[in-house]
Amino acid sequence: MSGQAPPTSGHAEQGPLTGLRVLDLATLFAGPLAATMLGDFGAEVIKVEHPAKPDPSRGHGPSKDGIGLWWKLLGRNKRTITLDLSKRGGRETLLRLAATTDVIIENFRPGTLEKWDLGWEELSAANPRLVLARVTAFGQFGPYAHRPGFGTLAEAMSGFAAITGEPDTPPVLPPFGLADSIAGLATAYAVMTALTARDRTGAGQVVDMAIIEPILTVLGPQPIWYDQLGHVQPRTGNRSANNAPRNTYRTADGSWVAVSTSAQSIAERVMRLVGRPELIDEPWFATGADRALHTDVLDEAVGAWIALRTRAEVLAAFEKAEAAVAPIQDVREVMTDPQYAALDTITTIDDPDLGPLRMQNILFRLSATPGAIRWTGRPHGADTELVLAELGLTGPEIDALRAEGAL
Repeated sequence: MSGQAPPTSGHAEQGPLTGLRVLDLATLFAGPLAATMLGDFGAEVIKVEHPAKPDPSRGHGPSKDGIGLWWKLLGRNKRTITLDLSKRGGRETLLRLAATTDVIIENFRPGTLEKWDLGWEELSAANPRLVLARVTAFGQFGPYAHRPGFGTLAEAMSGFAAITGEPDTPPVLPPFGLADSIAGLATAYAVMTALTARDRTGAGQVVDMAIIEPILTVLGPQPIWYDQLGHVQPRTGNRSANNAPRNTYRTADGSWVAVSTSAQSIAERVMRLVGRPELIDEPWFATGADRALHTDVLDEAVGAWIALRTRAEVLAAFEKAEAAVAPIQDVREVMTDPQYAALDTITTIDDPDLGPLRMQNILFRLSATPGAIRWTGRPHGADTELVLAELGLTGPEIDALRAEGAL
């Protein structure tokens, strides 16, 4: 999948979403990630940024030669234009773009688009088939709706941080954009759902995506447990209340592996492998929940066996026994892992600024209509004149927008 197609509205490769136009007005990170996922499968994505204040992801994290690397990933398959929506010319241009667009993704605080006379009333009047995805921390209504918010707050208030970490240590926040990433996935799903409804009804609609909600969904049955049993899931570190042994274990050469026994048959194979088959005959070994009540015994048995062997020896033995194990890998090992290599999960793309770049590939494989990374993140506003010319604006009209400060 290496190589870079020219960033024009005509795609050399026909993905399943070819013909779909998306305006990405969002920043940091859920909304832009959703747009990236749509672009990966052929949608024409136009990234709209403020002329003086680009998407902050361009400057997030490490850079090389002054070029932000995160943006190369998040901005892939997007054409980039600048537009100040608070200016009269910027507003009018966005409405012209909206008339030709299937989806707009935005993450302004509720009321911001309305302040610019670009709310749903105006946008849907310009294009009744439009899907407007509004991605905010807390949603479009409710007591927190107008508060500033980021994914970190969703990780905190959803219950995720409360169950993450060791029992006697502070709650732990993830060192990456977990809630934003989950919300990005959910937003792409929501957009496709709304577009499917449009195919049936002919009308667009608003998607109200609150970042605090998808992460709560992926946390599983905690609310129903509490509702029906009053049960509050505690912090258990790497251990599970639902099965054991389940932990990380240090090998003789100082590496780490993770073991999981979610299935009863796997738990039995592990105990035979580590030389403790008598534990299988214990009455409490018959269910995952009962095994979890005897975690200390099981962890000692597994941990002691693993501690005497190198990581390579442990992995080979577990594979031979058909027991579930994985190495604890950092990014260096991810980049060379043979399974990821077989799937082309980390693929190489040619970038005009930095040359060959390795990054995550598209999210999944389709046998008949695959997606593709056509190009990496483009410079700020690189395609402004081309996109506006395609929209029908003349040279003098574009010059007037620049004079106004709208571009």
